[in-house]
Amino acid sequence: MSLEGKKALVTGASRGLGQAIAIALARAGADVAIADISLDSITETASQIRALGRKVVELTVNVVEYDQVQAMVKKAAAELGTLDIAVNNAGVLGLYKVSDMPPEEWDRVMNINARGVFYCCKAELEVMQPRKFGRIINTASIAGKVGLPDLAHYSASKFAVIGFTNALAKEVAHEGITVNAVCPGIVGTGMWRGPQGIAQRWANPGETEEQAWVRLQGSLLPQGIAQTPEDIADMVIYLTTAAHVTGQALAVDGGFSL
Repeated sequence: MSLEGKKALVTGASRGLGQAIAIALARAGADVAIADISLDSITETASQIRALGRKVVELTVNVVEYDQVQAMVKKAAAELGTLDIAVNNAGVLGLYKVSDMPPEEWDRVMNINARGVFYCCKAELEVMQPRKFGRIINTASIAGKVGLPDLAHYSASKFAVIGFTNALAKEVAHEGITVNAVCPGIVGTGMWRGPQGIAQRWANPGETEEQAWVRLQGSLLPQGIAQTPEDIADMVIYLTTAAHVTGQALAVDGGFSL
């Protein structure tokens, strides 16, 4: 699937899924604007895109500040020449039981994961609607299809992303713009792995984080193996070229969700 000549924007591009998506877009031929909370965090992603011979624009953004989101989108379009593809990937995770969750933790996750997607889509439409073309892909989660313990606020935010995506897709369906969500399953990035990850939280007594990671893959995923950031990037590339797929929340999860 060639994206030669296309111009893309990816938020949350410093590592993990965002980094893999940005690099996949560049490998497919797109020039890419990458954004995260700080410029230092996206240096490695930018270097890999340049190594592929593609133009890269490095931007900072706090996705809960609408003026910053507007400025990011406008600069990306100005530097690249236009904006064809937007991947709204910035997000955060927290692990709390509802009974222990501080109200400010609920607000933090909902603001970044749900409000941030709304802000990004709203700003991106300002560029895409006059051109009657655009491909918007929002990062949701299998936790936006199936509630999971310790992740009630995260699940709520991702359910919100899926509902918002479906509604927005219907609003702009006659304007040459598609809007979809990709729902990663169990991916071995910072959300699942490491001392603050889900695998550590869900480890059985006496179980190491690595042992829990192996067990969870086998118990939660019919295929028995975790997904990779590149698996998610492959779905994003597909959605950038699928003119008649819109309003969908497509899972890449080894068969976990319906």
